[in-house]
Amino acid sequence: MQRNSGRGPRGPRGRVIEKPHNLKKALSDLLNYCKKDLPIVVISLIFAVLGATLTIAGPSQISRITNLITEGLMTTIDMEAIGRVGLFLLLLFACSVLCTFLQHYLMAGFNQRLSKRMRKEIVEKINRLHLSYFNFHETGDVLSRVTNDVDTIGFSLSNSLATIVSSAAQFIGCLIMMIATNIIMAGTSVLSTMIAMSVMILIIGRSQKYFVARQKNLGALNGYIEEMYTGHDIIRTSNADQQVKDEFGTLNAAVREANFKSQFLGGLMQPLMNFIGNFGYVAVCVVGALLAMNGQISFGVITAFMIYVRQFQSPVQQIAQAMTNLQSAAAAAERVFEFLGESEMEDESEKTRALSHVRGEVEFRHVKFAYPDKPEETIIRDFSVHVQPGQKVAIVGPTGAGKTTLVNLLMRFYEVSGGEIRIDGIRTTDMSRKAVHDLFGMVLQDTWLFEGTVRENLIYNTQGVTDEQMKAACKACGIHSFIKALPQGYDTPLSDNTAISAGQKQLMTIARAMIQNSPMLILDEATSSVDTRTEALTQRAMDQLTEERTSFVIAHRLSTIRNADIILVLRDGDIVEQGSHEALMQKAGFYAELYNSQFDQAS
Repeated sequence: MQRNSGRGPRGPRGRVIEKPHNLKKALSDLLNYCKKDLPIVVISLIFAVLGATLTIAGPSQISRITNLITEGLMTTIDMEAIGRVGLFLLLLFACSVLCTFLQHYLMAGFNQRLSKRMRKEIVEKINRLHLSYFNFHETGDVLSRVTNDVDTIGFSLSNSLATIVSSAAQFIGCLIMMIATNIIMAGTSVLSTMIAMSVMILIIGRSQKYFVARQKNLGALNGYIEEMYTGHDIIRTSNADQQVKDEFGTLNAAVREANFKSQFLGGLMQPLMNFIGNFGYVAVCVVGALLAMNGQISFGVITAFMIYVRQFQSPVQQIAQAMTNLQSAAAAAERVFEFLGESEMEDESEKTRALSHVRGEVEFRHVKFAYPDKPEETIIRDFSVHVQPGQKVAIVGPTGAGKTTLVNLLMRFYEVSGGEIRIDGIRTTDMSRKAVHDLFGMVLQDTWLFEGTVRENLIYNTQGVTDEQMKAACKACGIHSFIKALPQGYDTPLSDNTAISAGQKQLMTIARAMIQNSPMLILDEATSSVDTRTEALTQRAMDQLTEERTSFVIAHRLSTIRNADIILVLRDGDIVEQGSHEALMQKAGFYAELYNSQFDQAS
């Protein structure tokens, strides 16, 4: 298994060695990605600015109320004037709350649209990726990008943008109001705030790599859990529980370490901001008291300034928290865009050639193949064969000979490195992949059933299937009685808890191929999970299925392909022998050696 693939090299204690990351570039890519929703975001940010601006106007009105009370202490307090100011202040705060509500409402919608679009593009990207990508990357890591990373981006970005803009507006507005009120006290507040911002910038510079490591290590951990959950039976029978626990502990420790460092440095901002904010608050009170004693300002100015200081320091703290969220969003965005930027299969929208009447003639002409990421390691050197319509072709050979690779090339899961493959005289590269896939029905060694009813699994993506056709295919495979015995028959939901053996699952996939009724067939070890009695029944069903259809059968049980029209014997990517079973046995070559060795092992 390629479990470490896609994570990067491993350092001490299993930690992933990270390459340098660029916060600015990640955020720039993310903002460019959000261009479609830019009008909504701008409107939301305008509401955020309005809400913050209206809040700033509050302290000046409180200062007026304070002065009215102070002036009336020696005579009579003008309650009517205070009432008017109070009503105006209430109106300001109500408008501020409304703007804030609209801002959050719009950003929540933006968050969900962004997450939906990202997930949709990731799923579409999966269908456009080369098959080799999945050979070298973990399923769990891809799933982590679809779930954890996308959720992190949506949540962090929607909250951070509005917070930063509204806080910046509040910060600037407070600064203007403070300077207009008293420049000496404003200077005192600005000095303490500059210290706070310097600390914030320093922490952000140190903590970003830990936010990136957290997302990377979490993806690696998810990949390992998915892998171990899938193979838990093998783990138990191999007594590998302790090994799995040790590896999980290593990966879990890496996640914990990255989480601790990112959360510690991110959480460090808040108490530091509070301390510096309180320091500035005290400094303003002392300076204000001295100015009031000298008669330079009134008591109402001090009251207003104490509120302004809180409003002035608060945006810095909010920006600090928002920057922490942006770091998480940037780290997650980097992983998502890295996946979306993977090389993919070329666009084939211009390829319109297709076979309307399929005869089933298949020709391999001097086919060569090497994996794109390992071009120096040739898997198939020079493969040529001409298959006539309706022939049954068996492909045999030792493990690693290139049997499944040939089928992958025929289906265009991979592209040939040299030579060509033709179907009814047309090169497969001249047809779209979809057109090629429509020509074949496949039964693979690894059975795949999804969580749906038996009926839905059998007629998967096949239109116009009648109950009679479905039941006839199941009877041919010998599973009709088994399905009828299920609680709800063909409408029984399948899940991990449904008691179905591996052989029964494989028979269902064979029935599915019968129902699809494709012009040509590929059977890759289709009877590997059934017993001898069921194999004989399945073999008769497959003989019926392959009748008058060009079919390619990959088999290790050589007894199942004795009636093949052509047997291709592969070794190290080359055809070393070909012919019928009888001709190859008489030749007493490599095929005869393979065939006889199976009976020697059985005896």
